Formats: sequence, structure tokens, C-alpha cells
Amino acid sequence: MTEVDRAGTLTAVQAALAAEHAVVYGYGVVGGRVGEAREHEASAAHAAHRAHRDALARTARDLGAVPVAASAAYALPFDVPDTAAAVRLAAELEDRVAGAWADLVRASEGPLRRTAADALREAAVRAARWRGGGVAFPGLAERAAGNGG
Repeated sequence: MTEVDRAGTLTAVQAALAAEHAVVYGYGVVGGRVGEAREHEASAAHAAHRAHRDALARTARDLGAVPVAASAAYALPFDVPDTAAAVRLAAELEDRVAGAWADLVRASEGPLRRTAADALREAAVRAARWRGGGVAFPGLAERAAGNGG
């Protein structure tokens, strides 16, 4: 890996780590409001994102960097007063983290690329479950819509 490739990979790792920090925080809100019927689903997603967060922190250290730290709190994209809003938030969290994982897929190679692709797939599946349907290109469609096409 060239120094430029390594720098691009590290940037994508740190961005994915920052996204995972935000998702872990967000699932704390989801878990508190999602309701008993989907509580187990929220708990499993929270655990999966904590594991991804921890693995990305190790990867950042392996690449010679200090892992980006979590913020004390994160702004939510909308109010979450009830179960329906918690479900929408969970889908939104998965969509956002899918974009960060898609960027890491593009920036990496080898085992890290495979890990990123697996995490992207997991986020897309969880988003589809929360939303009740998927999108054509998880992690990409949302970015294109946000960037004017």
C-alpha cells in the first residue's frame, strides 16, 4: 500500500469510526423508545455497532493513528418522542453508517475491504428491516441524493 493509499484508507477508517460512535449513541435513544416488540432487535443492533466501533478503533491504531474519539452527545436528525420515531431513527442511523462503510470499501483493499463490505451489507439489511423495505444501492443512493445527484 502506498502512502497515499494508506492515508486514504486511514481517513475512511476514521470516518467510519466516527459514524459508528454516532450510531452507538443513537441506538441508546432507539432502545429507550422502540417498544417491547422490537427491543431485542435494537439491542442486537447496538451490540453489533459497538463491536464494529471497537474493531475500527483497533484498525486505526494498527494504521498508526489515534482513533477518533466519540463526542459526549450527538444531534439527532429529528425528535424521537415515540416508537414510530424510534423505528425511523434506527433506519436513518443504518443508512448513514452504510455510507461511511461504502466509503471504506472504496478506500481499502484485502481483508479490510471485505470487513467493510460485510458491515455495509449488515447495515443495509438492518435498515431494510427497520424501514420495511430496502434501497437499490445502500450507502450510495443516500449520498447521491444529499449531493444533488
